[in-house]
Amino acid sequence: MKIGPYKLPYSAILAPMAGVTDLPFRRLCMRMGAGMAVSEMLTSNPKLWHTRKSILRMHHGEEYEPRSVQIAGSDPDEMARAALLNKHKGAQIIDINMGCPAKKVCNKAAGSALLKDPTLVQNILHAVVAAVDIPVTLKIRTGWDRENRNGVEIAQIAEYEGIQALAVHGRTRACMYKGEAEYSTIADICRSVSIPVIANGDITTPEKAKYVMDTTGAQAVMIGRAAQGRPWLFREINHYLKYNEILLSPSLEEVFSILMEHIETLHHFYGEHQGVRIARKHVSWYMQDKPFYSAFRKTFNTLDTAQAQKTYIKQFFDILSVKMPLKPPEITEANHCLQLR
Repeated sequence: MKIGPYKLPYSAILAPMAGVTDLPFRRLCMRMGAGMAVSEMLTSNPKLWHTRKSILRMHHGEEYEPRSVQIAGSDPDEMARAALLNKHKGAQIIDINMGCPAKKVCNKAAGSALLKDPTLVQNILHAVVAAVDIPVTLKIRTGWDRENRNGVEIAQIAEYEGIQALAVHGRTRACMYKGEAEYSTIADICRSVSIPVIANGDITTPEKAKYVMDTTGAQAVMIGRAAQGRPWLFREINHYLKYNEILLSPSLEEVFSILMEHIETLHHFYGEHQGVRIARKHVSWYMQDKPFYSAFRKTFNTLDTAQAQKTYIKQFFDILSVKMPLKPPEITEANHCLQLR
């Protein structure tokens, strides 16, 4: 799949997620096989460009190519200026957010709220494409609600205005993240345009990725929540698409190594104070399917130094490495061990 001059090496792409797809996570996922990783949503409001949060989100040093940066807003001129600013900051692809269902975004007539106004959609796309000489992509939902699935109309507007790839989440804005994603509208969109379409929504396994691509005709899939705590999902999808066989899950030792690398980069990128707090949610995602998770999480979230977090994680994995199944008294003892710092 190509986006402008960039040929993506793999067909699984990391979805933009506010508070999740920061530089450390994007780098990790691309190293684990993501064909592209889209940045966290950046506001088009220039009054917020100098906050610490925005400055960190505009940090693209040491990032793998192609560097795709998502912008959000509802004013065409502001969106054009935001695109140009991020291009100068190192973005190689500008992605426009018209898919976020969050109330705080939609209440400002941005994100998926824009789908209610195709004319405004067209004005924004026209302004952004005209402002930069790099590829512009778009992320949408299938429509505003189930009675107003206008994804095909929006896709055709996007193609007309020069959008070079389109990601579609298989839910309406009204659906939020509830229920199951539907792919029939994505298939309709694929048939209605000639630009590459990326399917998104409920793609949690390699088999599901292949099914969605085969069913919709999409050229790639976009992975969001399923990659949280599972960055190796990308290489598993790549392997399945190429060989039609399931790749072995990572060993406990490899999971430990990946996790330690991840939190160390978070500590370094954000600084210890903020990095420790951001690490908590990521570590929780890695651990949620492990034994003793509740006991681990309860204590881990009280730790307030980088070294304490790393020591505690090692302690936890030492317990998990016990080869024999634990009996009830041993489980109690393990839980007690997890309360030690």
